[in-house]
Amino acid sequence: MASQTINNDEIKVRQAVRDHYAGAARNVSSCCGGGGDKASSCGCGTSSSASEPSTKEFYNAEDFNALPEDVTNISLGCGDPVTLASLKPGQTVLDLGSGGGIDCFLAGKKVGSTGKVIGVDMTPEMLDKARTNKVKVGAENVEFRLGEIEHLPVSDSSVDVVISNCVINLSTDKPQVLGEILRVLKPGGRMAVSDIVTSGDLPDEVKASMSAWAGCIAGAMDADEMTALLKKTGFTNISLKPVYFSEEMVADAVNQAEYSGKMSNEELKKTVFSANISAEKPA
Repeated sequence: MASQTINNDEIKVRQAVRDHYAGAARNVSSCCGGGGDKASSCGCGTSSSASEPSTKEFYNAEDFNALPEDVTNISLGCGDPVTLASLKPGQTVLDLGSGGGIDCFLAGKKVGSTGKVIGVDMTPEMLDKARTNKVKVGAENVEFRLGEIEHLPVSDSSVDVVISNCVINLSTDKPQVLGEILRVLKPGGRMAVSDIVTSGDLPDEVKASMSAWAGCIAGAMDADEMTALLKKTGFTNISLKPVYFSEEMVADAVNQAEYSGKMSNEELKKTVFSANISAEKPA
């Protein structure tokens, strides 16, 4: 799918997102532990304790705890796409916006030595973290590539499953992203992602905030519009199921986005939420 010309506003958003996650990678100890000065530079998931990152609530405890803290402390997602994907041994999996690698490593265990996992991220600092973590975990069936999710460095029809965790909402060109997912999937392949969506429209002051974009709020698409866009792109068997945040998670998101608008936390909780989204490429 051909991408539209990127305007200055889109360039600013991408740079803000890249800078935001580069900061999270450089300051992982304060991002995900201790509540230091850099705590607001975390991603979708924040934390007040290195041993209890707030994203832990989304994962199977046994799978999460089996990974070293160097991996889990840089978990910035809003769900568990690996469980949603129901992966099988031998599959090839692509993770969009792979960050520090947590979902790649979990997926690698599911697909086994006969399978393969590719993580794509546009932030060099995150890739450095992920590659370091790969050695620590011993994940020989996982590799990481530099690239944007709007222009995936992956061959056509080469992937069984595409996963992603709180990343698609960050893109200013979601039709292009979904088109790229459809391109790289094998016929009959599927996407299984956790992402932020909304019920209705967001206030202008949220949409205009660069920090809110990087915090996974302002870029979220209305749930019905996302479903319609998936259908328009060519996906079938589409499912979008809400996963509402706890009060702590809503407060974390508000703090990291530096939001001081008129909507209360309770109103935001009903308007902005995570969703398990799955869809298939026709066979």
